[in-house]
Amino acid sequence: MIPTLQTERLTLRAPCLDDFEAIAAFRGSDRARFVGGPATKAQSWQYLAGLIGHWSMRGYGRWIITETAGDDTALGIAGLLYPYDWPEPEIAWSLFAGAEGKGYAFEAARLARDYAYQTLGWPTAASFVNPENTRSVALAEKLGCRPDGAFNHDVLGPMHIWRHPSPEEVAW
Repeated sequence: MIPTLQTERLTLRAPCLDDFEAIAAFRGSDRARFVGGPATKAQSWQYLAGLIGHWSMRGYGRWIITETAGDDTALGIAGLLYPYDWPEPEIAWSLFAGAEGKGYAFEAARLARDYAYQTLGWPTAASFVNPENTRSVALAEKLGCRPDGAFNHDVLGPMHIWRHPSPEEVAW
């Protein structure tokens, strides 16, 4: 039920049990501070189950980022997210240690946005970014997003809403 998306360089594939150690390493590190971490291994297990379950509950979700020509090692997570306490669906991304600075998050987020617009028919898309997460703010800007308000999440704190260009504004 979870589609695989590909570019020449990246594959977005279904999360699976083999990704647990990479997810636990990320979620247990300070790198996860903007997405609810650091977390225990047990919490990381629940997170992985949530990644997989979101697809069943919403019909879309987040993928594991890997290199198309690589060994299927998880480099991060990107895709579509809509928890019950979010104001609307979002395009989200997180990269694991060693994967930053290579354009993976940009490429994966664009691929996820294309899927949201072209396959799911979303008329708009947003990304919610902690204002202290300067790398994600820069990525939102690179994706062509514009500031569009804020909301305060009970666990994650203040989040800025970044509005993606509409389907009509995106160059396919």
